[in-house]
Amino acid sequence: MIDERYKYSELTSKIIGCAMTVHKVLGDGFQEVIYQRALEIEMSLSGIEFKREFEMPIFYREIQIGTRRVDFLVENIISVELKAITALENVHFAQAINYLEAYNLEIGLLINFGENSLNFRRLQNKKFRIS
Repeated sequence: MIDERYKYSELTSKIIGCAMTVHKVLGDGFQEVIYQRALEIEMSLSGIEFKREFEMPIFYREIQIGTRRVDFLVENIISVELKAITALENVHFAQAINYLEAYNLEIGLLINFGENSLNFRRLQNKKFRIS
């Protein structure tokens, strides 16, 4: 799964591997929070540093207008958004990209546990600014 064409490929591959293990054990059909808790355990066992339900501010014209919790912020560089639905739709991709842009993170994962096979997408923030 490691593909050097993708930034942070080794780390995203580890996260995806953890998600695959969770899906293999639990299958589909549970609520998102169940997968979130299981993935928390799996990533801890794999030595991945993360914050669960990390609250981040949302700004509009440099004014904070609210906050949003990302399911996981991994090593302070990768956002991981989980779903447990029958199929991912464009709105879910848009939401995940919006979080990357709002948090100024370059790379994210959108992982859906609700399908027969685990579905995941690596996402890149094309508006990423090095700070």
